[in-house]
Amino acid sequence: MKKTVIILMLITIISKFLGFGRDIILSYFYGASNISDIYLVSLTIPTILFAVIGKGISAGFIPLYTRIESKEGTEKANHFTNNVVNLVLFICTVIFILGMFFTESVVNVIAVGFEGETLKLTIAFTRITLAAVYFIGVNYVYVAFLQIKGIFIIPTLMGLPANLIFIASIFLSSLTTIYIMSIGALIAIFSQFLLLIIYVYKSSYKYQLKLDINDNNIRKMMILALPAILGTSVAQINILIDQTLASKIAVGGITALNYSSTLSVVIIGIFVLSISTVLYPKISKICAEDKMDELKLVLSGAISAVNVLVMPAIVGLMIFAEPIVKLLYGRGEFDTQALLMTANALFFYSIGIIGLSHREILTNTFYSLQDTKTPMVNAAIAMSLNIILNLILSKFLGIGGLALATSISSIICTLLLLISLRKKIGSLGLKTLSFSFMKIVIASVVMGGFSKLAYNFLINITGMTISLFLSALLGGGVYFILIYFLKIKEINNFVLEIKGLIKNKVRNWGAH
Repeated sequence: MKKTVIILMLITIISKFLGFGRDIILSYFYGASNISDIYLVSLTIPTILFAVIGKGISAGFIPLYTRIESKEGTEKANHFTNNVVNLVLFICTVIFILGMFFTESVVNVIAVGFEGETLKLTIAFTRITLAAVYFIGVNYVYVAFLQIKGIFIIPTLMGLPANLIFIASIFLSSLTTIYIMSIGALIAIFSQFLLLIIYVYKSSYKYQLKLDINDNNIRKMMILALPAILGTSVAQINILIDQTLASKIAVGGITALNYSSTLSVVIIGIFVLSISTVLYPKISKICAEDKMDELKLVLSGAISAVNVLVMPAIVGLMIFAEPIVKLLYGRGEFDTQALLMTANALFFYSIGIIGLSHREILTNTFYSLQDTKTPMVNAAIAMSLNIILNLILSKFLGIGGLALATSISSIICTLLLLISLRKKIGSLGLKTLSFSFMKIVIASVVMGGFSKLAYNFLINITGMTISLFLSALLGGGVYFILIYFLKIKEINNFVLEIKGLIKNKVRNWGAH
């Protein structure tokens, strides 16, 4: 599993760099303006419209498929998959038709501050990208299917060609017409679907245009999916509320919020999603076999591993928020105001990364236990808290207040999830985990201070880019030395594994 996680991390890093490339190109040609806001809102609408349902369906799909395959065989499980795909296509058709009829109303809800030409362009863009709901919807099912089959690389790779198409379309739009951006977005999402379907068919699955409404497994999945759908819809409503308030706070506010969110979420994408992607099918199988002691062991290991990987990144983003934003986006039409707004939001978003990181793993654990109600209730609490904090903090901190509200609500609700899971399955060794976490925090803070001192010294000698890179490298070295001597179990195990690999290589060379 560890080897797969490392490979996924490397692929995710490449994909995220291309994702940054997309944002950098967008910021270069359009800065934080009404055009960039229009483009991002038009992408948000189809994503949110189906992400709500898609996440819920995939949450119910993996545990049920695992149980069906183990008890009734692969053929029955594939029949179930086919029913799920056709159900998704039916739902997508309903969403598409309603979306085309009520595009203006949807845009008005998501971007209250849009009016005049900005509103008209957003409606036109959205009507083009709305067709993407079909590909987004089926992608959720096919990604889950491949993960069950132990194929993790392809779902991770699908972001590479998509991001290249996104980049090309933004560049071409600057030479031709801005409508190329929305057409390119649709093609990019289709490319993900195309890559997935090739490997799904290689996994002995053949699609049939047939929906068996009498399949009891579909009904079971919908029972599981409904709370997950409600929970996910609450999370998406949070995004909509943030965007709505951002559109009223400042022109380019949505763009600044999106750029900063992308930078903070990249940490989750590289480290956490790489772990949870491999972990979800594994813990689903453990739960299906009712091995609770093994589940606790795997879960506590995953939590500790996330802490070790994520905490130094959080401290680094907070300390270097402004130079990081300037390095990535500070060119072309991306002016000083956009830089300050984005850096401010990034600082406050970074605080909540630890909460969002654990929330992903804990939520998947509840789904594996076929409990989708607890994450739903948790998401409702998060939304309520986020709305209250949004209204209060945005008055004092502007765009940064929206980011801080998201961070606080995510941390509090993750703690509630952890408490609920402990009640459900028993002790998770939270005292040991907390003690380990404090060591990691201390090491991360010391690393941050050392990196900042190194940066301040180097900036006058080498310039911003090299100073940032070298200070991060030096800080990383200090961090790993500290947590090794503080006896963080995960790092000590990692070092032992590396030593073992080196010894094996040496033996192999000696044998030859």
